[in-house]
Parts: sequence; C-alpha cells; structure tokens
Amino acid sequence: MIHLGAYPGIEAEERGQGEAIARNLFEMSKLKVPTISVVIGEGSSGGALAIGVTDIIIMLENSIYSILSPEGFASILYKDSSKAKEAADKMKITAHELKDLNIVDDVIFEPENGANVNFENVCTNLKSSLIENLSNLLKLDSQVLINNRYEKFRKIGNI
Repeated sequence: MIHLGAYPGIEAEERGQGEAIARNLFEMSKLKVPTISVVIGEGSSGGALAIGVTDIIIMLENSIYSILSPEGFASILYKDSSKAKEAADKMKITAHELKDLNIVDDVIFEPENGANVNFENVCTNLKSSLIENLSNLLKLDSQVLINNRYEKFRKIGNI
C-alpha cells in the first residue's frame, strides 16, 4: 500500500518543506475568494494541512483525511507501525467521523465497492455539492470569508 504525505526526513526540512507548508497555510488563509477542497482518496500529513484552510471541505465517503498517516501515528503512540489499524480507529480519519467533528462539511456517497462502480453518479453528486457550496460562499463578503475560514481552522485546532 502506498501512503502519501510530506516526507518526514531531515532532507525535506533542508529543502524547505515545512516552510512551504506554512507559507501555503498563510496564503490560503487570507484568500479573498471562496475556497473548496475535495478529498477523493487519502489526504494526510502536510498535504492535508495545506488543503485544510478552506471555506468548505468535501470528502468522498471512502476517503481518509488526517495530519499524520496511521502508520506514523502508530509509530509514535505504540512504538509499532504495524498497529496502524488500531491507530486509525483512534484518529477518527473517515469522512463520516470528520463530518461528526465538524471538520468536513459534506460527504459524497460512494457505492459499496468504491466510486469507480458508478463514477458518473458520484461525479454528479460531487458537482451538486460544489455548486451549492460555491453558490452559498459567493454571497459572502471577502472579509467574512476570511474571518469564517480563520474561525473554522481555529476550532479544528482545538478538537
């Protein structure tokens, strides 16, 4: 299984990975236009942080989203990366768990065996969500967008 995320090594930091993520968070937090992120697979680590400072986060139902991979969390918590399943359960990384925590704003239904089973229907549902959310966001003044985004991100940081 391939796990994507920011590389945690010294080489990445020497190349400015942490600064790039911080710069992205800073720049996205002050955008004066509506922003929507869609998680369609696995969003984790710095990449998850980078797309988290948006007005709306939408996830496909079978996606996961976290600031650390379950393997990384298991390595820290249990000193054993093979306990990733147990770590993932504690982390609350599924679309429905994150919706319940008010981190994710909308969850797009997927057929039991994944979006590819009925890709057209999943895309139609995603399009409807995007249109509805964007329509609501376009009604807001740019300063209201920025303030709301800031407050949303601060609440997530306190969970």
